[in-house]
Amino acid sequence: MKKFKVLSSILAMFLAFFMLTGYTNKDQKGSNNTIKVTYTLKQGKKTVATRNTTLKKNDKVITGLKKNWKVEEAKGFITSIDGRKENQKKSIYWTYTVNGKKVNKLANQQTLKNNDKVQFTLDKAE
Repeated sequence: MKKFKVLSSILAMFLAFFMLTGYTNKDQKGSNNTIKVTYTLKQGKKTVATRNTTLKKNDKVITGLKKNWKVEEAKGFITSIDGRKENQKKSIYWTYTVNGKKVNKLANQQTLKNNDKVQFTLDKAE
């Protein structure tokens, strides 16, 4: 009977501790700081890959790109993704859009929001 009282006292102390310290689940606490973004790679009109990824709030476009593929860049410009390289002589370059709109910032400058759709296209410059 003494063991039962001791165990119940210890249990009550743990419960009181968690209630008083405001214990929260780390996943719940961090979920406000994460976003989901869809990345699509196209070569011309052909889709070659699509990835859904979870990033930190306010991450840049380049972060999710590098999380999913091997990326090469020069002075902030993307030159190769997953072995698919630009060809300057033929004026074929990587460009990208966010939610279907052209972006006038480098991929390491453009901030992302939850549910953004990023599309990188390797094609002849217009």
